[in-house]
Amino acid sequence: MSARIRRRELPRRSVLALPGSSQRFLEKSTTVPADALLIDLEDAVAPNAKLAAREITAHALAALDFGERVVSVRVNAWSSGLTVGDLAAVVAPSAGRLDAIALPKTNSAAEVVALDLVVSDLERAAGLEGGSIGIDVLIENANGLSNVEQICLASPRVVSVALGRADLSASLGMPALVGGAEASSYTGDHFHFILSKVLLAARVAGIWAIDGPYLRLDDLVGLRALASNAAVLGFDGKWAIHPSQLEALNEVFTPGDADVERAAEILRTLDDAAASRSEGALRDGGEMLDEASRKMALSTLRRARRNQVVES
Repeated sequence: MSARIRRRELPRRSVLALPGSSQRFLEKSTTVPADALLIDLEDAVAPNAKLAAREITAHALAALDFGERVVSVRVNAWSSGLTVGDLAAVVAPSAGRLDAIALPKTNSAAEVVALDLVVSDLERAAGLEGGSIGIDVLIENANGLSNVEQICLASPRVVSVALGRADLSASLGMPALVGGAEASSYTGDHFHFILSKVLLAARVAGIWAIDGPYLRLDDLVGLRALASNAAVLGFDGKWAIHPSQLEALNEVFTPGDADVERAAEILRTLDDAAASRSEGALRDGGEMLDEASRKMALSTLRRARRNQVVES
């Protein structure tokens, strides 16, 4: 198994987005407690800095030690006319630490297939292992949300789906001015359906589900609240736009000690009952345990073990 493919299995509790035009930010990213890094050639880069950002990013991928962090590069959208140039710059023999290409504003499965074909050709030209570079799809508009199931299944390269709350809010006509913020005039969670739809598509495809960023940098309470809601639904992580947000995200998307201990206890109880009394279901205090309980316990323990890989 190649190092790139192995890194696809690592957690993505926190995904730090940073501009590909900043050598200083890229160098600093090698020391932050992020599970994954998203080097941006798109929205975080001014139009007159796009070409320079390609060069800076390509150099960083070749020269910097990112450790065990998953490293993705967000190219410009297909509608920009810059996508192929971005790909040619970063999918190169020297780009040893490129784990995935992030495709912004993904509208359809056809766009993912097109990206797969171009990356395949560039891999061959660069002498890289075929299929080693993954694809992270970003759902940021109504078309993408409508087609999210087909998008997530469009290519075996697809390893994660992320939700862009700000762009999606604008696409859907939501009266919001802060990306990711709660709507105070709405009694429920106005993103609940959207989160659930994206999560379902991710689980059917067997890929990571990542929530988008929260743009209020000084509001860690609000960040934790949104991240906790996503974690309860089953999301694997969330984007960060500043290193100060990373610690909170890593904590929220890590199973707590009490949950891990309870999961292990459930498995022991079920195993003991099956071995001694041939029982598949039993009462444990005020709770009924059965094979569904085992599946939930195993899911919690898998999450805990993945996190230990990063933190050990």
